[in-house]
Formats: sequence, structure tokens, C-alpha cells
Amino acid sequence: MDEMWVVLGLLAVALLLAVPVLLVMALVSVSALKRRVAALEEAFAHRAGESEATAAVSPRAAAVVEPVVVMEDAGPAVPAPEMPAPAAVAPPPPLPPLPERPARPAVARAEPEYRQRAAWTPPEPPEPNFVERGVERIKHWFTSGNVPIKVGMLVMLAGVAALLKYASDAGWLTVPMELRLAGISAAALAGLVFAWRRRESHRSFALAVQGGMIGILLLVVFAAFKNHGMIDALPAFAISVVLIAGLCVMAVLQESRTLAILGVLAGFMAPIWLSDGSGNHVGLFSYYAVLNAGIFAIAWVRPWRVLNLLGFVFTWGIGTAWGVLDYEPAHFASTEPFLLLFFVFYLLLPLLYARKAATEGSARIDGCLLFGTPLVAFSLQAGLLQGERMPLALCALGVAALYAVLARLLLRRERLHLLAQGYAILAVGFATLAVPLALSARVTASVFALEGAGLVWLGLMQQRRLARWTGIGLQLAAAFAFAIGVAGMHGGAVAVANAVFMGALLIAFGVVDILFKQVAKAGAAFSGALLIALAGFVSAWLYRNAGNVPLAVVAYGWGLAWWLGNVATEIERFIEPDSRLHGLLLLPGVTGWLAAEVHRRRPALALSLTTLGGLLLAFPLAFMQVARDGQPFAGIGAWAWLLFAVLGVRSLLCLRVAGNAVAGLAQLAWWLLWPTVFSLLAWHVGRHFELAGGWVGMLLALPWLLLAWLSMRRWHWLAQPLGDAFDRYRTAMQATVFAVLGMWWLLSLDNPAAAAPLPWVALLNPLELVQVAVLVLAAMRLWRGRDEHTPPWLWVGAALAALVLVTVMTLRAVHHWGGEPWNEGLLDTRLAQTSLTVVWSLLGVLGWVTGSRRGQWGLWLAGAILMGVVLAKLLLIDRGNLGDLLGIGAFIAYGLLCTLVGWLAPAPPRRAPATVDNEETSA
Repeated sequence: MDEMWVVLGLLAVALLLAVPVLLVMALVSVSALKRRVAALEEAFAHRAGESEATAAVSPRAAAVVEPVVVMEDAGPAVPAPEMPAPAAVAPPPPLPPLPERPARPAVARAEPEYRQRAAWTPPEPPEPNFVERGVERIKHWFTSGNVPIKVGMLVMLAGVAALLKYASDAGWLTVPMELRLAGISAAALAGLVFAWRRRESHRSFALAVQGGMIGILLLVVFAAFKNHGMIDALPAFAISVVLIAGLCVMAVLQESRTLAILGVLAGFMAPIWLSDGSGNHVGLFSYYAVLNAGIFAIAWVRPWRVLNLLGFVFTWGIGTAWGVLDYEPAHFASTEPFLLLFFVFYLLLPLLYARKAATEGSARIDGCLLFGTPLVAFSLQAGLLQGERMPLALCALGVAALYAVLARLLLRRERLHLLAQGYAILAVGFATLAVPLALSARVTASVFALEGAGLVWLGLMQQRRLARWTGIGLQLAAAFAFAIGVAGMHGGAVAVANAVFMGALLIAFGVVDILFKQVAKAGAAFSGALLIALAGFVSAWLYRNAGNVPLAVVAYGWGLAWWLGNVATEIERFIEPDSRLHGLLLLPGVTGWLAAEVHRRRPALALSLTTLGGLLLAFPLAFMQVARDGQPFAGIGAWAWLLFAVLGVRSLLCLRVAGNAVAGLAQLAWWLLWPTVFSLLAWHVGRHFELAGGWVGMLLALPWLLLAWLSMRRWHWLAQPLGDAFDRYRTAMQATVFAVLGMWWLLSLDNPAAAAPLPWVALLNPLELVQVAVLVLAAMRLWRGRDEHTPPWLWVGAALAALVLVTVMTLRAVHHWGGEPWNEGLLDTRLAQTSLTVVWSLLGVLGWVTGSRRGQWGLWLAGAILMGVVLAKLLLIDRGNLGDLLGIGAFIAYGLLCTLVGWLAPAPPRRAPATVDNEETSA
């Protein structure tokens, strides 16, 4: 009896699923037939017009064209010139006369037959793609043939599937795991042998099968060891090594880089998936040493760079991971030899690769291994030594000496000259690195400064740009080292007149050795940093006057960085914590204003960018004020923002003189800053007065909503002070404002929109009014900017946003009026599901009927899709609620609404037929 009910249930489900599918297929068929009829009518009209045009032209052609005479009736031919015949050759005998043919009458034709216009035939429709063919077959399957037997086959397949599942659960098909793995292994070995025999006749196929079969065998070993415990770790590892070695041998013999890559990957991954958790790092690194030796052997025969890179990544990557997770100082003696061995491997691999390339007439080198190996190895060496500076300095000197020797040896070979240069750079770099490891910060600063000056001089003498920039970098490193050296010194108790700063200025001017001791005694941090900044600004001025703009920009950036950092440090030291952020707000304001004033007299891009940067820095500072004080205007914050506003207006007026693109960006940032500040203030007001969530959400959006309205209706207010030059930024401003409003709109969907102390009313509550206003403004913007290039997905997105808002409003109504809690479980309630079904059905019916009555195909299609979604929701979700009145009501409501649609608008709107020319119609 239970089986009968199961069968009946399956049949009912199949019928429920088939009815909507058949309905949709019928609609699609009707639409397709209409399109075919329209195409045939258009083709018939075009063909009739062509026939009449041909008939009108033919009589005139017949009256003008001369008759065409056949070849037999041709007139006398023009006599050919006589050719002298040889004297010894007799003339040929005369040919017998041909019988006369009856003369055929001359035929008058307008054109030769091959020039006559062929009758017009409509172009053949394009062949359907596989998706269209699939849809057509599904439609044909559901709408033609023996439908009962097809449905019966579906039910029978479902029954067979259920029977197989039952048999599996009951244990009828149980096979021992050993036999399963053995069968899989045998099949993989057979496939491997088959692929090996086909390696020449079907190379690509054979290589793919070989890699796949080895992979299957490795998976079998893994399953036998890890999942079922049939073999121990050592045999599993040994079998894996044999398989991987065989794969690499096959790769080399067949010259297949792909197989070699698979083998290397499997080789490095084998210890990971076959790990027993013992933590035997000696065994792991020994295996990796053997594997790297294999990579080296392959590199000796085949210059496959990708294998070297894979070995580099896995060797150092897995080694670093082990060092971070499991290394202890007691492991140093057993780990250091492997580090040195791996360093030697990947020191020689670039040399071997370059030598192979040189034999082929190329000078390419492997830069990743050349520079990556010493950097990674030295970093790991520092970890093993736990940061001991003197041993690390000795290691750096040793590495520098090694690379210097290699550079000296390879410089004699012309084709390895590029590799020798790389070794020379590494030698200089590690020698430089040894200095700060072995010496103090002050001495390091002096050495770096001298070395940098020497490199700059050498670069100028030899016209080598790399040496010059390296020298400049070392000068910057000297300043950094000096800052570290004076970090422990006690500064003065007076702002702007304390000592450490003076030394930095001296570095900037290159007189460290002369005045360093005097500055250290004077102890003047702020004034020193100020002098560094001034030196940078003066250098920038001089470089700009000399026409060297790039160096002028670098010098200006150097001075600006010292200015900002030094003033920020003084604010941190001498201003009270409650007012510190307000002082930091004035720093970019004053800096941007000073840059704008200079820009007004001597326009420069770097100066206008400084003003723009000052305005942009106000954004994070406002958020920092909120994080500390709860609002931007706490304490003296209101006065700070007022002064910032005055400086900002003056800065924009100064930038107006040049009128470049940065001025527009600065004004754009200016207008976007104030909605941000006032939204943060609104957030504080809502929390302070404990307003309901709906009011807080409304207050957050109002400043941005006002700016959006002004950008659309009162743009001339926002265009000042740039005026018409700011018009090109209107789209950018509106895009930014609507992006912010869009993010707010999405986040506010999670807000229950409580309107206390007022009662909640759908749509007539603060939050939803603003949400609707955002959608209305966005729709107005789309409508005003529409053209033929407007993508249709924007309108689809607006419609989906409106649907989402209606859905959320429905859920809020369920929360406020139905008493359901506002949480993740709200959608699981029957009241919410029934309400959504009814509301979506009403929207679908409205779109369906309105689109059909007004002939708007898109609106009708949207309503039809929404009705289809509701139908799917009924079948997949609401059918579980048929045991109560809410679920039954949802089904009845949907049925009644569909009946109403069938009565009012049973068919889709009729599309406009293809127009026919008046001449063709009259004809």
C-alpha cells in the first residue's frame, strides 16, 4: 500500500511540474509561429515587388537591344595575314564540304541568359546552436508523441533509481574495499600499458592517459594508506616514489614537459598527503634533496625552466612552513646542512639554465631563481640564527664573496655577461647588508651615505642610471638609519626647539660628518626635520628652474614627507590627547592652503596634488574623530572644521587660476566631504538621543540625498568656484553620490524601520520614504540621461531594486503587524511566505495585464516571469504549508489571480508587424 502511495505521489509531482512547462512551451510555440508568419509575409511582399520591377524593365530592354545572331550566321571573317609556308611541304588536301544547316532565326534578348537576375529567395535562417536545439528537443518531447509513455518512463527511471539506492543501503551490492582498489589499480595499469604502446602513433592521447593513470595509482595508494589503513606509511611512500620516478623517466624519454610537471608536483605533494604526523624533518628534507637532485638531472638534459620554478617554490615554501610551525633551536644542527644544500642546488640551476641557453645562442637567464634564491635562503638563515646580528653579518659577507667570485669568473664569457652582472649586483647588495648587521645605526648611516655618494659619482662618470638611483636610495637609507640611531635619544622639552631633527637636515644637505656631533649636542628634533623639509623644497625649486622636473618632484615629495611627519610628531608630543585629532585635521588643511597659494603664483601639478591630498586626508580624520569622540565636532572640533572650511574655500579659489584637472577633482572631493561629515554627525545624534532605527537611517541618508538633488536640479550652486569648468565632473559626482546612496540603500534593507514614537505604517515611515526617494531620484537620473547607448540592464536593475524594496516592505509588515521577530528566521515563517506569494502575485498580475493592454512587451514579460517565479515558489516551498490555511490560501490566491489573467489578458501583447513600403502596398 505504501508503494502505491509513493507511485501516486511521484505521478502527482510529475504532473505538477509538467503543467507549467507545457504552458510555457505553448506560449513559446505561439510566439514562434507568429514570427514565422511575419517573416513569410515580408518575403512574399518583397518577392512581389521584385517581380513587378522586372516586368516593367523587360519591354524596354527588348525594344533597345539588337538581336543576338548565332555563330553559324556570322558574317565574313576578316582575312588573316598570309604566313609563308615551307617550300618542301605540300598543301593539305581539301576537306569535304559540310552539309548546310538550316538557318535559325535571330533571337532578340534583353541580356544574356547568364546575366538574367535570379529570382529572389529569402535568406536561410542560421543554424540553431546546441542550446536552442536542446530547448527545441525538450519542447518537442513535452508537446508531441506518446506523452503517457514518456511520463511513465520518467516515473520508471525514478523507481529504478530508488531501487538502486535501496539495494545499496540494504547491502546487496557490497564489495570488499580491497577488491575495489585492486580492480581500480589493475585498470589503471592496463591503461598505462596501452598508452605507452600508443606513445608514437597517438602522442597527445597517450601522454594524457599516462598522466591520468599514474594519478589514479597515486590516489589508490593514498586511499589504501590514509583512508583504510591497508598499508603502512613506509610502503606507501616507497610505492609513491617509484610511481613518481617512473613518471619523470617517461617524461624525459618522451620529451614531455607536461608529464614532468605532473611528476614534480606529485613528488612534492607525496610527503604531505602521506604524512603520518611524526614530524621527521630529516626524512622530509632528505627526500626533497633527492627530488631536487632529480630536477637538477632533468635540467642537465632538458632546459625546462618550469620544473626549476616548481622545485624552487615547493622546496622553499614547504621548508618555510615547517620552520614557522615546528622549528626549534635544537633542530639547527640537523637543518642547517639542508639549507646549505638547497641553496647550492638553486645557485647552480640558474647557471645551468644560462649555460644551456648560451649553447643555443641566447643570453636569457632565470631571474626568479637568480635573485630569489639568496633572498629566501638568507631570510631562512636569519630565522635559524634567531636574529643574531654578527653571525648574520658574517653570512652576508660570505654570500657576497661567493657571488663576487662567480661574477669575476663569468665576466670573461660574453654570452654569460648578463648573469655575471646579476651576480655582481648580489655581491654588492649582500656586502651592503652586512654593514647594518655588524655596525651601529649611526655608523651605518655614515657608511650608507658615503657609499651612496660614491655610487652617484660612479653613475655620473659612467653614464649609468642604475648606479645613480642606487646611490640616491642609499642616501635615503642613510636618513632612515640615522632616524633609528637617534630614536633612543631624549628630545627637548620645548616644541620646535629640540635636537634630533637637525641631524636629519644635515643628511639632506650631505654634511653629516661635519655637523653631526654639534647637532647631537644641540638636541633639536623639530627644527632639524623642518630644515630637512625646507632643504627638499629648495631643491625642488632649484631643479624645477633648471628644467629637471622629475628630480624636482622627488625633492618636493621628500621635503613634504619630512614636513608632515615632523609636524605630526610635534602635535603628538605637545597637544592634549582630546584635541590631538583636531590639530591633525588642520595639518593637511594648512599644508594644502600653502601649496595652493604657491600654485596660484607658480602653477605646478605637484602643488595642486598637495591641495587635493589635504582634502582627501580629511575623510579618514573625520572617521578617526568619530571613533575617538563619537562625532567630528566634539570639543574644539567645530572650530577646527570651521577653520578647515575657510582654508578649503581659499584653496579652491587659488586652484581656479590654473584650471587644470586637479582643481576639478579637489572641488569634487570638497563637495563629497561635507555629506560625509554631517552623516557622521547624524549617526552621533541618533545614538545620543536613542532614536529608533528608522529615524537614524533617514538622518544618515539625508545629506547625500540633498547633494543628489542639488546635482540634478541646482547644479550651478555646486559648480562654484570653478564655474563651467566643473561641468565635466557632474557625472562623476552623481555616480559617486548614487553609489554611496546605493550602499546605504542595500544596508538599510536589514533595518526593521522602526518609527517609534510613531506607529509603523507601510511606506509612510521615515526609512521607507527615503528609500523610495532614492529609487525615484535614480530613475529620474536614468530617464534624463537616456539615449540609444543606455544599456537595458540599468532599467532591469531599477525594476529589480523596486521589487526588492517591495519584498522588504512586506517582510517589515509581517514583523510589525504579524508580531514575527526580525531575524534570519523570519523567512521561514508561514505568514511571511504566504504574504510574499500574494504580493508577488499581485505585482505579476499587474505587470502582465498592464503590459498586454498597453502593448508593452517588456512589462508583460516581467509580469510573466514573476508569475513563473511565484509558481516555482509554490511548488518548491509553499507546498510544505498545505496543511494549514495560510498555505492553502496562497495556492487559492495564485489560482484566482491566474484565472483573472486568463480572462483579462490571455495572450502576450501583439508586436508591431513589419512595415511595408507604400509603393509595394499600392502595387
